[in-house]
Amino acid sequence: MAQLSEIVAQHGLEPGPLLRILTIQKAGGTRRTIEAGVAAIRAMLPLADRARRETIAASELVLALQCGGSDAYSGIAANPALGAAADLLVRHGGTAILSETPEIYGAEHLLVRRAASAGVAQKLIDRITWWEDYVARNGGAIDNNPAPGNKAGGLTTILEKALGAAAKGGTTNLVDVCRYGEAAGARGLVFMDSPGYDPVSVTGQLAAGATVVCFTTGRGSVFGCKPAPSLKIATNTPMYQRMSEDMDINCGEIVDGKAGIGDMGARIFAKILDVASGAKSKSEALGLGDNEFAPWQIGAVM
Repeated sequence: MAQLSEIVAQHGLEPGPLLRILTIQKAGGTRRTIEAGVAAIRAMLPLADRARRETIAASELVLALQCGGSDAYSGIAANPALGAAADLLVRHGGTAILSETPEIYGAEHLLVRRAASAGVAQKLIDRITWWEDYVARNGGAIDNNPAPGNKAGGLTTILEKALGAAAKGGTTNLVDVCRYGEAAGARGLVFMDSPGYDPVSVTGQLAAGATVVCFTTGRGSVFGCKPAPSLKIATNTPMYQRMSEDMDINCGEIVDGKAGIGDMGARIFAKILDVASGAKSKSEALGLGDNEFAPWQIGAVM
């Protein structure tokens, strides 16, 4: 059984006015625990009311890079454009977290070559090796074919998908590799080990410190995310036009010849700054994101 006191101690946290620990067993059952939790929140409200917005640098942002419902345009439009935006954030001193280990399988050598040190490169290789063993123990294969939706969107192999997925990481050095949910301590491009399943991967990125999520999609995923806002980036114009109420940015303009990757990356970066400053993303406006908290469970999760 997980013990909250031990978890708090492991992370160097101290209970205080804004951090309270409750357990059902000690509080006397479910109803009393809920009542105690409500009372604790009420006591915190005067302290919360003292909070004031202030301007901070873009270097404080931690960007979660995600893709889901990928299609043939993901790797040539939205993902490279998101990579360009990630490069801009890193150049401003911020952090970008690339994840979904099974979905970079076959393209990991591109990240290994960009590792800031041999030690960082070895960390990524070790995670790939761990995944090969993990899926074998659970009767699966890490180089399995793309999902039916990926195939319908024009992707032919998982390796093709991996090349596109890795493009979200831009071109800067890979400065660190961390485990699932482990805090991203280094600034720059960080790889966090996670399954390819989007809700599980994003949950780990939030635990690692992500403050904004950018999610590219070719098939039209309407993923939302709380507590960090999620920006939806369309890979093609027809889908964007059908789902304009859900999509924040149309990278189909790259395919249409109306914008370049660098220009679109700058637009994504500007949108990230707007949302981080309080503007609502489409998923926030629709109220999506309450049900996407999905930690990595024991068992095979790809």
